[in-house]
Amino acid sequence: MSDHGAKRPSLAASAQAMGRGVQSLWLLAALLVVWEIAARLAGSLFVPPVSQIFVAFVDTWLSGSASSLFLSDQFRADVLPSLARLGLGYGAAAAIGISAGILIGVWRPAGAFFNPLIRLGMSVPVTALLPIAIVLFGITSGMNVFLIALGCLWPILINTYDGVRGLDRTVVTAAKSLRLTRRRYFLQVLLPGASPAIFAGMRISIGIALVLMVISELYAATAGLGFYIVSQQRLFRFPELWAAIVLLALLGILFNAIFAVVERLLLRWHRNVRPEGAESH
Repeated sequence: MSDHGAKRPSLAASAQAMGRGVQSLWLLAALLVVWEIAARLAGSLFVPPVSQIFVAFVDTWLSGSASSLFLSDQFRADVLPSLARLGLGYGAAAAIGISAGILIGVWRPAGAFFNPLIRLGMSVPVTALLPIAIVLFGITSGMNVFLIALGCLWPILINTYDGVRGLDRTVVTAAKSLRLTRRRYFLQVLLPGASPAIFAGMRISIGIALVLMVISELYAATAGLGFYIVSQQRLFRFPELWAAIVLLALLGILFNAIFAVVERLLLRWHRNVRPEGAESH
């Protein structure tokens, strides 16, 4: 009976998830049909029908040979540089944010001193620093990486700090009573306890990284998705412009899906210890 009782909730949850997925697909299909009809009736140059965007998407990004995984030369010329900048900026932000967040979270004087400065830096829109970044770095990939890293840094750092400061006092006291070494305390208590908050900050930063990647390339780049969007807008090639926007949306969905899988694998213990009534959103 216990085995059947354990299987029934999982089957019900899977059925519910599948039902939500089907509903979402139907809604998306309906929206695309409405878009297609409305665009054809309006005849607007700026918002082409979905069918034209799909054709432009395939021709622009997926017209390569099978040996290149069907990725076109345009994909390699503009998307790969953008992804490289995003990876470098996001990686630097994660490394600095997690390290600094743990440091100021553990060392109270440093937290008290730097917390107002961090809150001030977080309140400044990173896009406002674009002219300064151009002056400092010039129109180079370093400028794009700097802007992405700076924008992603604050959510990761703040969430890491809050995660360290929010550790269960009972667990911390028990670790001290067991006289764990600093290494064991860090690996077995502090890092696992703060990891849900750290992953939350990193997940938020994925969307920020994509936005800053495009914004920085719109104004200061010689290659990349943002540069491609501006060039197509100047040439009045709006199906290609929308194809680039669709590609950005797909990249965002892909990154979030990969991150969700990694988070589910690494934080499986956290999901198991949550209350039964808690649901993931």
